[in-house]
Amino acid sequence: MQLTLPQVDGTLAPYTLRGPGAFTPAAPGTRFNRIAFSAAHVVADARAAVDPWLQCAIDWDATLAYRRRLWGLGLGVAEAMDTAQRGMGLDWPTSLELIGRSLDAARDFSRAQPGAQIACGCGTDHVAPENARSIDDVIRAYSEQMEAIEKLGGRLIVMASRALARVAKGPADYERVYAHVLSQAREPVILHWLGDMFDPALAGYWGSAEIPRAMQTALDVIAAHPHKVDGIKISLLDKDREIQMRRRLPDVGGPDGRGVRMYTGDDFNYAELIAGDAFGERAGEGTGEPANRRQSDALLGIFDAIAPAASAALAALAAGDTASFHQILAPTVPLSRHIFKAPTRFYKTGVVFMAWINGHQDHFVMVGGQQSTRSLPHFAELFRLADAAGLIEQPDLAVQRMKTLLALHGID
Repeated sequence: MQLTLPQVDGTLAPYTLRGPGAFTPAAPGTRFNRIAFSAAHVVADARAAVDPWLQCAIDWDATLAYRRRLWGLGLGVAEAMDTAQRGMGLDWPTSLELIGRSLDAARDFSRAQPGAQIACGCGTDHVAPENARSIDDVIRAYSEQMEAIEKLGGRLIVMASRALARVAKGPADYERVYAHVLSQAREPVILHWLGDMFDPALAGYWGSAEIPRAMQTALDVIAAHPHKVDGIKISLLDKDREIQMRRRLPDVGGPDGRGVRMYTGDDFNYAELIAGDAFGERAGEGTGEPANRRQSDALLGIFDAIAPAASAALAALAAGDTASFHQILAPTVPLSRHIFKAPTRFYKTGVVFMAWINGHQDHFVMVGGQQSTRSLPHFAELFRLADAAGLIEQPDLAVQRMKTLLALHGID
């Protein structure tokens, strides 16, 4: 099957599809040896009579169907995170409704197939950063969202706060805010460190623009409350920094007492970070190094776009087949690096594009009109890389939809 696609220089060239990959996603009930959350996107209601830049309209049926797909592949759902356009079109009232609907869907799903994991983004985004005047304002904002989510029965992912980044004077302010949040949480939370490549408003998070100093503050917060921290997700796109921090996490605490987990948010280097030191499940044995310091679990936006491959790879890793794990994931890395290329905050557009061409939603329209943040050559290269990774699930449909996009840009 062939179609004509634009190149980066604007010229057109024929492209022949390879078709779906040879991997098989995990069978229902397969137990992974890593916790793996996919930060899930939302499907906009393209028929809603709203002002897309100003108002948020969600297609609830399609949005929840996508979450059921992720659970069916063995992945957990990290709900109402930045992948769901939190802070880029998805407001707090809609986020809370999304959380409530997804929690209900997870309970329903688990009645037939136990194990639908879900954790929910808790932040301060209902307060505009410029309206936060003090640390107390930030604490109140976090407390309001915590109470609302826990009332629905949700686990918390404590998201990085633009308001806190604005008003904090240094590390002590972060320590004060997180001490309050953690002391009030009903069960262990996942902390969230999002680099400024994802959100420029978070520059200098943890009280310093210097990563080692910021990391020390985050580690001090965790060390002071290890039994209230399940793990920390970091998205710095720097594998060495993640490994450095992972090796310093407490080996006590967490919900199971086995130590605080590192949840990789590195959409450039996730395969080797999940596999662990020396790419081996047994790496570190005999050294006394605990598992939580040798390997990363996952909380990744790219898992939304590569869910079948992620499921198959994690099943292989759980079976001790590290070679197949890397063989499946290796072609997805160039795809992920393309989707997350600078400006990285626009990666959500590529994630939704993947859902559209694979038939998981009927349109390529996003909350806030964000489908316009990437160029046609960007989508063409994304299409080629998705095919190379074996992630074009229905070639006939994908070609039809890609031709529709080309036609909208004046290419027959």
